[in-house]
Amino acid sequence: MKTLLIYGFMGAMALTLAGCASTKDVPFNEALAQPKPVVVKNEIDPQLLQPDTSLMTLGPGDVIEIEMLGAPETRTTAQIGPDGKIYFSLLPGLDIWGLTLPETKAYLEKELSRYQNSPRVAVTLRAVGSKQVWLLGRLNKPGVYPIIGPTSLLEAIAEAGGTSRAESQITSAELSDLRHSFVVRKGEFVPVNFDRLLRHGDMSQNIYLQAGDFVYVPFSGSREVYVLGAVKNPRTLPYTDQMSLVSAIAGTAGMSTYDILDRSDAGVTTQNADLSHVAIVRGSLAEPEVMVVNYHDIIKGKAPDVMLEPGDIVHVPNSPYTTLKRYVNLVVNTFSTTVAANEGVRAGGGAVSVGVSVPVGK
Repeated sequence: MKTLLIYGFMGAMALTLAGCASTKDVPFNEALAQPKPVVVKNEIDPQLLQPDTSLMTLGPGDVIEIEMLGAPETRTTAQIGPDGKIYFSLLPGLDIWGLTLPETKAYLEKELSRYQNSPRVAVTLRAVGSKQVWLLGRLNKPGVYPIIGPTSLLEAIAEAGGTSRAESQITSAELSDLRHSFVVRKGEFVPVNFDRLLRHGDMSQNIYLQAGDFVYVPFSGSREVYVLGAVKNPRTLPYTDQMSLVSAIAGTAGMSTYDILDRSDAGVTTQNADLSHVAIVRGSLAEPEVMVVNYHDIIKGKAPDVMLEPGDIVHVPNSPYTTLKRYVNLVVNTFSTTVAANEGVRAGGGAVSVGVSVPVGK
């Protein structure tokens, strides 16, 4: 991993990942005093590696086939409507939202028994529209895929054609960026390490997906810096040579570094921004390398500015957190859910409403 360079303090000091402190729960104030970046690791809940053995329940968008046994002419398909109801034969709308196929069969036979003796029906699932996963980004066949039974992350990626074409057909800049790939579930980042899973075959990262999961794989040619949190215009900035923390924060307001030094944080950050605990997150989202710096001291000349790299996430908090791990999880969760929201809207043909987005390439 490239080094995080801090200029102006005892010369140029190189800080590599091998030299980083690694901890599960560093007190926030101690993190600020760390002479080295800190690697924050999150473990995957073992339950996420177990398939869901429960029967699939039906919902709006699913299509089922219904047939009265012994009467093939009654065979018909019915799509479950937005209200969860289907219509068959003489029956009024039946609400089957949340029922399994066996429960739906029993429900139909019960309602049909009002009109005939001992009715028997066959119910078959023909299409799934209620349970889907989003597979977007640097995949050969990105899209929204139905999920019928237990499906692992590897199986889903394979269904989407894999993360890239043959190496001879694309440049290295178009390959997938596994460090910034992520899974979002119910608005929360799931700490899957895509590099360990796809490059090293680490099956401890092969979680089972659930309906509504969002899987995103950006392309590695992105040269962007992401500024989030308590700035007035959170956004993605194109990386330029010698981009620093100060110039990146200034760039969110269209200002120069000199403007910031003259005006401090006026017009750039929100009123409640805590500029003494600005985080720079680098590397894998699952095991990020983090540095917390005092931005106030930097713009006052009491501390050196920090040079950024492409892919860095800068986060300005509203208030300090008690531990570094909690703070970093907030940063990563904010980044992943914002990108997921934007890419979901973009995939649906809408306009991106939040200023942070990860390019996916051609």
